Amino acid sequence: MAWLLLKIEATEQTADAISDALMDIGALSASIEDANAETPAEQAIFGEPSSRDIHYPPPGIWQHNIVTAMFDETADVEAVISTLCQATGIASFKHSTETIAEQDWVRATQAQFDPIKINDKLWIVPSWHDAPSPDAINIVLDPGLAFGTGSHPTTGLCLEWLTKQKLANQSMLDYGCGSGILAIAAKKLGAMRVVGVDIDTQAIIASNYNAQQNQVSVDFFDADSFSHQMFDVVVANILSSALMVLAPALAKYCKTGGKLALSGILQEQHELLIARYSEWFNMDVPIQKDAWILLTGTKR
Repeated sequence: MAWLLLKIEATEQTADAISDALMDIGALSASIEDANAETPAEQAIFGEPSSRDIHYPPPGIWQHNIVTAMFDETADVEAVISTLCQATGIASFKHSTETIAEQDWVRATQAQFDPIKINDKLWIVPSWHDAPSPDAINIVLDPGLAFGTGSHPTTGLCLEWLTKQKLANQSMLDYGCGSGILAIAAKKLGAMRVVGVDIDTQAIIASNYNAQQNQVSVDFFDADSFSHQMFDVVVANILSSALMVLAPALAKYCKTGGKLALSGILQEQHELLIARYSEWFNMDVPIQKDAWILLTGTKR
């Protein structure tokens, strides 16, 4: 059996209504994606600040979207579009279709995730793959409940930076730990004590599971239950709006002379973050990968 994918262009004002209507019409699933994803025009959302505006916009969706709905291969596309026009009050839609064959979805999904080389020293390896470089440090990590598989430039920037630090006998805080990947990497790179903190319960569950898979000991805490401690290294790979708010707290967690690494920052946002953190840290020259920035510094 095959499946039909119906892809419809939508604005931020119409995307939700189109998605909901498609489900009512009989779609098996419907998703909204940035039409400019993985291009220089990719749009940050969820309250990201810009260098031009210190105010944080409310969470939302992208300005240009693709709504993708899955139907049985026998679905009448023209009838679906006609019904969608009536349901939404929109006169017409720019759309395309794609047919996908029945397949082993587990294997198909796994095939999308190959080992990721951070550098010669560190690899991220899905559990179903053999390590391409057995002599390197290999982190076993599968796509799962929380953000952070090593594929995103912000995670890669942080991981590469960690491989260049002298972590032996050092303590590290991973604030906004997601999947726990940075905390696990730090432990495997020789850090003495590593703590991960997140506001998302699912992230704590995923992080603990991933630490067990990698046979490392890391303490993970919900942000509400995390008490004040000080660390030699503090890393936060989260939204820049959150980094702005958390600056005093992250500075408090970092020892004098300690190292700071911040990511999740778009190129146009880094000057605002440098100005904010310069109150406590001597900031280094920014490191850029694609449209993303890593900021590092030393606590005064």
